[in-house]
Amino acid sequence: MSTNWRDRYAAKMAQALDAIKRIGRGSRVFIGSACGEPQHLVRTMVEAGAGLSDTEVIHVLTLGVAPYTDPRYAPNFRANAFFIGNSVRGPVNECRADYTPIFLSQVPGMFKSRRIDIDAALIMVSPPDEHGNCSLGVSVDITKSGAESAKLVIAQVNAHMPRTMGDCFIHADQIDFLVEYDEPLLEWPVAQPDDITEEIADHIARL
Repeated sequence: MSTNWRDRYAAKMAQALDAIKRIGRGSRVFIGSACGEPQHLVRTMVEAGAGLSDTEVIHVLTLGVAPYTDPRYAPNFRANAFFIGNSVRGPVNECRADYTPIFLSQVPGMFKSRRIDIDAALIMVSPPDEHGNCSLGVSVDITKSGAESAKLVIAQVNAHMPRTMGDCFIHADQIDFLVEYDEPLLEWPVAQPDDITEEIADHIARL
């Protein structure tokens, strides 16, 4: 094996579909959260759905459209959310997706103890630095523990992902497949509060 991480990095580079095909049927797949959702990998996974029957998709919060919750893909995917956002609220209410109530701080322990056993993790990272370290950027939360606990790690390397500091790095050697694909990050929508939101805020402010 080469002692140069760049050589090992190059050997792990793959097209998204080729990497996704390494996920077996009946797997539990973790998807990076919120603004760190690897959109290209998620789209590719859904398009390859016929080969991924009975796949459980777990995540905290998705800002994307969560295409795997579409009824058309029911034989292939079932979402299990730790937080109910707009994209999964309907499917959960219609019993087409699951909700696991849990404190965010408890999730890493569940991953590491294998009580929630992750077969594959789809994450997004920044390009590596000169030492081969990639940053999880704007969305670390449980993604780091998810990647460290997964049997298979597929990372979308996105030049738009900023390099943040702290306990948010993952070395290229810890990733099984690296898919270089640049696209704008998802952003948290800023909307004007409606009457119901204003009323809720008024009640909370009085507490």
